[in-house]
Amino acid sequence: MATYGAAWNETDEAKRTALLEEWCADDGVYQDPIGTADSRARHTIDFASGVDITDAGLSGAWVMRNGDEVALEGMDFAELAPDGRIQRIAGFFGPFPPLDD
Repeated sequence: MATYGAAWNETDEAKRTALLEEWCADDGVYQDPIGTADSRARHTIDFASGVDITDAGLSGAWVMRNGDEVALEGMDFAELAPDGRIQRIAGFFGPFPPLDD
């Protein structure tokens, strides 16, 4: 998961591409409430939690920052490809909605 974060935050395109190829399946997909994108699209994140890992995938919380201010927070759930790289990421924005009464 550290490589995932490093890839999204890397500004050098050649280094970024190498990091993405290491962790992201060639046909990987990123999806969140706003839309769906090729998982190699550009955005910047900082991790806000440790990573939970199972045989099926992993999850972790993140924050998107605008300078020192938190612009958005959320959680990603990732499914792994047979080769161990991330196949699909489902991102959710927080804080999470309250329970209905």
